[in-house]
Amino acid sequence: MLRIYGSPKSRALRTLWMVGELGLAYDHKDYLPRAPETKTPDYRALNPNGRVPTIDDDGFILSESMAINFYLAKKHGSSLYPADPQHEAAAWQWSLWETDRLDRQIVNYVRHSKELPEGERKKDVADSAWKEIVESFDVLETALAKSQWLAGPAFSVGDLNVASALYRALSLDLAKWPHVQAWLNRCWERPAAKKARAMRE
Repeated sequence: MLRIYGSPKSRALRTLWMVGELGLAYDHKDYLPRAPETKTPDYRALNPNGRVPTIDDDGFILSESMAINFYLAKKHGSSLYPADPQHEAAAWQWSLWETDRLDRQIVNYVRHSKELPEGERKKDVADSAWKEIVESFDVLETALAKSQWLAGPAFSVGDLNVASALYRALSLDLAKWPHVQAWLNRCWERPAAKKARAMRE
């Protein structure tokens, strides 16, 4: 059976969303990032980085949440993995783009503007992150003005990977980017997304 190591309050959120889309049975180890469980020799043997998520798929060990999602969607023959090579490439493109352009930036902005106690917030960190977020949302808005989805004519692993990373953006004012807002809402209204979100909240 598939085993998932990682809390929904981590990047494992996107893997939990994916297994919901695929309807897979799984065993779940709810490990928070940097939790004591991630420092044990047994876990470090699975993931020497000590990060989450990691999966054990009947002995096949894989880490990095976006790679996990591509693997699961392809292995199970899901329509979420684009059959067209160009759409497949676009799904990879947007997933890799997000890790560079929005992943840390969203986390830093929300933490230093909302989540952290006021005395621990750093305005310069929030401002710098927001500048990068605006630039990236402008890019995303342009793409989504041309197509309802990021990698072809239907919702795919590319949309899931990017939208899941933008969980914190659900609490932001996205009125300046109406196509991004509509796309993000479409993604998170999916039943599997709602289930994963409920696990986190």
